[in-house]
Amino acid sequence: MENQKKGCLYIISGPSGCGKNTVFDALAAKDPHIGQTVSTTTRKPRDGERDGVDYYFISESEFLQKIDNNEFLEHVCYANNYYGTLRSEIDRVLNEYEKAALVIEINGALNIKKLYPSAVSVFLMPPSLETLRERIACRGGMSDEDLERRMQTALQEMEQRYLYDYIVVNDILEKTVEEVYNIINK
Repeated sequence: MENQKKGCLYIISGPSGCGKNTVFDALAAKDPHIGQTVSTTTRKPRDGERDGVDYYFISESEFLQKIDNNEFLEHVCYANNYYGTLRSEIDRVLNEYEKAALVIEINGALNIKKLYPSAVSVFLMPPSLETLRERIACRGGMSDEDLERRMQTALQEMEQRYLYDYIVVNDILEKTVEEVYNIINK
């Protein structure tokens, strides 16, 4: 299903709390030729998140209808919410930019890599488990059980980092962005 549009596809992935969106935002500020697909989710927006910019926020019934209509390239249920990448989103970004980035979770990233084998995949690692725990906890709105469940999921996800083309430790943001920028511009 390799896309023949004009742009190149990049996958930025890693466990929840590893800084995927922060790294992409800094990368996009540095490189105006890279655009990001907007994922669709059934979770409620966090403070400051905007529909159509951070995510497309839709109801579970709308999401399930889109699954039935085969509108998603990939989708997953994570932490009791659905997340997915619409086919139309990849087409939109690949038509508008030289480079398109999908900032997505592990299972979605690996599914996209199967559909787009030439996509370059980057796995972001946290500098330590303690830092990851702090980053996840800072998001707020979760119980200790939820935090532990997310940490266990993150540990399982990090075991899959070797399935990616590149592994980058997100310790110092500027250094991380420069490293990902260099990967994308090889």
